[in-house]
Parts: sequence; structure tokens; C-alpha cells
Amino acid sequence: MIRIRSALQTVHWCVSHVLFRAVGRTRCGRYRSASMFLLVILMLVVFVRPSFAADDRPNILVIYTDDHSHRSVSCYPEAWKWVKTPNIDRLAARGVRFAHAFIGTWCMPSRATLLTGHHQFGVESMRMEGEYPGSEYDPEKAPFWPKTFRENGYTTCQLGKWHTGTDTGANRDWDFQKVWNRPRYPENSGHYFYDQLIETNGGEPELVKGYSTDNYTNWAEDFIRGENRDPDKPWYLWVCYGAVHGPFTPPHRYRDAYPDAQVPIPKDIFPPRPGKPAYMQKIDFWELGSDGQPQMKGGRFGGRTVANATSIHGNSLNGWVRQYHQGVLALDDAVGRLVSALEESGEYDNTLIVFTSDQGFAWGQHGFKTKLAPYDANIRSPLIVSMPSRLPEGKVCEHPVSGVDLVPTFFSFAGLEMPWKMHGHDLTPLLKDPKHDWKHPSMTTFTGRAYGSDTHTIPTDKAISELNGIPWYVMIRKGQYKYIRTLVENEIEELYDISADPDELINLALAAKHQDRLKRLRAETVAEMTRTGWKLVDNLPSVRQLEFQGD
Repeated sequence: MIRIRSALQTVHWCVSHVLFRAVGRTRCGRYRSASMFLLVILMLVVFVRPSFAADDRPNILVIYTDDHSHRSVSCYPEAWKWVKTPNIDRLAARGVRFAHAFIGTWCMPSRATLLTGHHQFGVESMRMEGEYPGSEYDPEKAPFWPKTFRENGYTTCQLGKWHTGTDTGANRDWDFQKVWNRPRYPENSGHYFYDQLIETNGGEPELVKGYSTDNYTNWAEDFIRGENRDPDKPWYLWVCYGAVHGPFTPPHRYRDAYPDAQVPIPKDIFPPRPGKPAYMQKIDFWELGSDGQPQMKGGRFGGRTVANATSIHGNSLNGWVRQYHQGVLALDDAVGRLVSALEESGEYDNTLIVFTSDQGFAWGQHGFKTKLAPYDANIRSPLIVSMPSRLPEGKVCEHPVSGVDLVPTFFSFAGLEMPWKMHGHDLTPLLKDPKHDWKHPSMTTFTGRAYGSDTHTIPTDKAISELNGIPWYVMIRKGQYKYIRTLVENEIEELYDISADPDELINLALAAKHQDRLKRLRAETVAEMTRTGWKLVDNLPSVRQLEFQGD
């Protein structure tokens, strides 16, 4: 209503101004009457057409990649010089790039967060059941917010990878849905790139050939251009790519790309890792090959891969990273095609474009070849938001943000009330002014396969570290500092100055002179857990008490 009233006031001023100039000051009475008459007509037009307010609302396109490190996007300064992603870079040049985005810690919880606006501990009823990646949830206890958009005049659509329960929400949360439902068909769950079982609107699956990244882009282009949607409604489109997830398979057109790709060997690829918690001393996924280069233990892709894995360039660190980045090139193609479809269909100016990933991925940093762990190399995602008609272009936001912040932002742009209390904060102030005084810390949590009330107490058995030996943790980013609390009794805390130590090699929590900052961030973590309702805050394990001698 505020927006409509403001628009009417503007129209009234314009009409009045034009008529005033046309009839002159001597006919003031007639001009006022005429302008008021026209204003009444305009008001009738506005209110007789109930769809006016909805038509004015922006479309929202979320391009969501998988296991996609910010370091593989060339507009990020952490990317190697040989990396090229021109289409994603162009999107950043026409929008706001977030330098420190933590969307999630691993695949399924990250998606649950984007569907609920809650951290993993706030997603009630979600359970991992049956053969991996089987999972279930109760839609009454864990409702997904796209249903609210759908009920309020938006056409909602989800395409690509589905990874959050066998129930995809077809015909409840989505007007149109075409997905690779991994939890429902575990026998097909390894087919990230070819020969996928695809469901349309919850129906029986059909085997679809072709490269999955290209397939999903085709379907998204069709939707943008008008297929499977009401042309008179704004829309929300969530395109979930399976790339660049293992087996990191590029399309044939890019298998010769980056022939000279070389990557430096991470300083802590092999243990020991001074200043890290006890579990970090056991992370040991790499060994030196006969050529003196690191290679994954266990053979092809470390012996832990999925169906149809092809080690195109060998098992070395260089070969693996090269293959990964070749897959990213297909994602860059996808971004370019989707933006072109928006431009050609006339939808570009009224579409908020969000490009991000469920989390990042490590290539040997801290000894890892996975996500999960609380370090930037593992979980820091790219995040670019673009809408030149409403937002500044070519800006960088240095404030750390979280995946839970995206959902309130979508509701803000759509002009809708949120159906429940979200854990995040509306990013609109940062989108309008990336240097805005942002007081909110960014919290990231990891509770393995446990959700909701199952996270209120810490497991006493091996379940606490069932995913690659990484125990539960809570992490806070505020400004340039990162605080990590591993949720294991009598474990050390971690504190890093990301500006001075981007590789997170020096744990400042072990130095006497940083204890005041450590205490402040510890308190900030407790406060954020309390604000978001994580009941584990009442059962936190104690931290190791250190004795300091000097600095």
C-alpha cells in the first residue's frame, strides 16, 4: 500500500505539473479540477485491477551450484590467474559480489536452510533414512516457504537437483517442478552428469540423456521465456545444478581446457597441523606420488566416488583441480545463457538474480578433499546478487553473510510478510549500500546428519563425527575475525584473523594477547545461538583452559 500511495502521489505531481504548464497560472481552478479527475481515473484503474501490485513485483532467479568454491570464480581475488569465468564475472560487474558468504556446510542441510530460512538445528522432522541419500520430513513440521510465494501470486518453479527428502513439494510448494530426485532413487543417485531419472511435477521418472548442466539450463531457459508459467504473474525460479560436485565431470567440449593448470601445494596438506583441534591431526587424505606431487589416497578419486566417475586427468592434485575447473566452465556457460534468456524475453530489468552455491570445497587445504569443515577453503561460497534496475553495479560487500540471510531478502523484494520467524537478516541494506554499518555476525553450524530437536544435545558416540571424522561445531564470522568452537569436551577454540591469515594457519586463540577478543566472540556465539533458539546453548561442552607464558 505504501508503494501504491507513493506512486499515486508521483503521478498526481506529474499530471498537475503538466497541466499547470499547459493552461497557465490564470486557470488554476480548472487545472486542479482536471488533475483531480485524472487522478481519480488512475486510482480506479489501479484498484479495479487487483493484479497491479503483483505485476510490479520482481521475479527472483536463484542459480544454485554444488560444492562450488568461490576460488573457482575468476572475479574473486582468491582464484588462480588461469581461471576464467567471464559470464559469472559479468554478472558480478552488474551487481554486488559478497566476499565472505557462508551458505551452508554440506549439501542437504544447506538446501533445507534455503527452503526454511532456518539453520539445520531449526529444521524439525528432517531425517536421513534408508539407503543414502534417502531422507524424509513432515511438511507440517518443516514447511517450505515457496508455498507462501505461490499463495501470494507468484509462480514458483524448481529445476534440477533435489536433495531434501523424497517428497519434493510438487503441487504444494511448486507450480512447476522438473527434478533429479536423489533421495527417492538411491540407485540413480550417483548419476550427477548423465543418465538421470527425472521427475516432472511429482510423476513417475523418465530416464533423460545428455549432460545434466546443459539439460537444467535448457529447462530454465524455457521457463524464463514463458513455458510452464502464467505470463501475468511474477515468478520465483530455483535452478539447482549438480555441478561441480564429484565426480567433477566436465562436458566433452571442455576436457582439453586449462592444459597448463598448476596449483600450489597447500602448506598444511599433510599433518601435523599446529594449533588445530585433535581431530585435525587425523585428517590424512593425501600422499606424495612418484612425481613428488600430492595425490589422493585410495586410488581413483580417493576410493570414495560415485557412479561413472572418470579420472580424466589422473589422481594428482593438479589433475583433480583441473578437472574440477573444467566443470565450472559449463556452469559459466549456464549463467550466460540464463542472463541472455532474461534479456531476450524482456524479463531482465525486473528480475533479481542470485548466484551462489550450497558450500565450497577444499583441494588439499588443511588436508581435506571435501566440504564440511569450518574453514574458508571448505565452505566459503560465491554469492553474487544482481538487479541493475534497482541495485548498484560492480560493488563488493566485505561483510560476512549466511545462507539464512537469503530468505528474508527474497521476502523483502517480493513485498511479502514472512510466514514464520526466520533466523537470518534481510540483506537489502547491504545490497543498496555494501558499506552499510552491518552489526550482525554470520553464524554457521554443523551437526552432521542431525536436524531439529536431535541437535539439542551432543551425541556421546561416534555419531558426532560420522562425516569424514569432522565433529559438530559452531562458527562465527564478524568483520575480519573467525571464531570456531568444536563441540567436543575440553577441546581448544580457534580464532583467525582472515585479513592477515587467509589460509587460517595461525590460531590466535592460543596467544595471551588475543584472549579479550576470544572472550567477546565466544559471548557473541552464545548470544547468536540464544537468539536463533538453538537449545544446545544450555548444554555446551567446556573448552580447554590454557595457561599462557608471555604472548
